[in-house]
Amino acid sequence: QVQLVESGGGLVQPGGSLRLSCAASGSSFGIYRMGWYRQAPGKQRELVATIMSEADTNYADSVKGRFTISRDNAKNTVYLQMSSLKPEDTAVYYCNARRVVFVERNYWGQGTQVTVSS
Repeated sequence: QVQLVESGGGLVQPGGSLRLSCAASGSSFGIYRMGWYRQAPGKQRELVATIMSEADTNYADSVKGRFTISRDNAKNTVYLQMSSLKPEDTAVYYCNARRVVFVERNYWGQGTQVTVSS
């Protein structure tokens, strides 16, 4: 099993930046596709970005060019660098780990609040 703990959320003005971190417990971090999802007020949870390796990433159209996902397998950590933040980025951001070897399993963090407001 995997436990995920997000950090780095907070209040930022439009145009600002934040970096979210997600620390995973357990072993075999490399067998998980890692991702960030978010849920804004009144909306369903949506994909923000996922990563298996530097060469294998996926982004929602709404964040392309502004957000960058990365991972450090040695530290069991995935990051989301967010720049040029907009009020519509306001949401609870959730870290996700999806096991892709042998059997599929999904794990979720508790979420971290990101609020973009002046």
